[in-house]
Amino acid sequence: MAKLYFYYASMNAGKSTTLLQAAFNYRERGMATMLWTAALDDRSPGRPIASRIGLEADAHLFAAETDMWGAIMAAHAVEPLACVLVDEAQFLSPDQVWQLARVADEGGIPVLCYGLRTDFQGALFPGSAVLLGIADALVELKAVCHCGRKATMNLRVDEHGAAVKAGAQTEIGGNDRYVALCRRHFSHALAGKLAG
Repeated sequence: MAKLYFYYASMNAGKSTTLLQAAFNYRERGMATMLWTAALDDRSPGRPIASRIGLEADAHLFAAETDMWGAIMAAHAVEPLACVLVDEAQFLSPDQVWQLARVADEGGIPVLCYGLRTDFQGALFPGSAVLLGIADALVELKAVCHCGRKATMNLRVDEHGAAVKAGAQTEIGGNDRYVALCRRHFSHALAGKLAG
């Protein structure tokens, strides 16, 4: 039976790298995959999924109006898919997460989603909340805080490195805009305390 998986972590935990490795493993065995990522993440034009260590792959782009079930099943009718892999899964709508569950349940295709659990204020993204609630398997990937503890939080910083406490939930950026921290150092940064 196919399953819906959610691999979640803070920034810099290797989510995209892990996704690209999984896709490579399927392709190496002659199995077709379908890769997806959020259309709003435009940091890698022409190569929508790119990891910080240099791996990259083309992918289909999903937006708020994308019918994931319809698009995946149409592709599956042309060439049977062994797996669907979704990067930046936190940007899926709740309906899209349920469509991906249907791909696993009714389409019989495993779906591997990779994304952030929480935003820069510690709140769940809507897509992540549904994935945490309904995925068959939850896998936490590990990132490391500067203190050596597991990093679970994503601190948004301004151009001077100061913590940003308010703003839109979604602001695309990498190491220039976000720092992965343990909860303790995340709380200290938001409170304006020195790291320690």
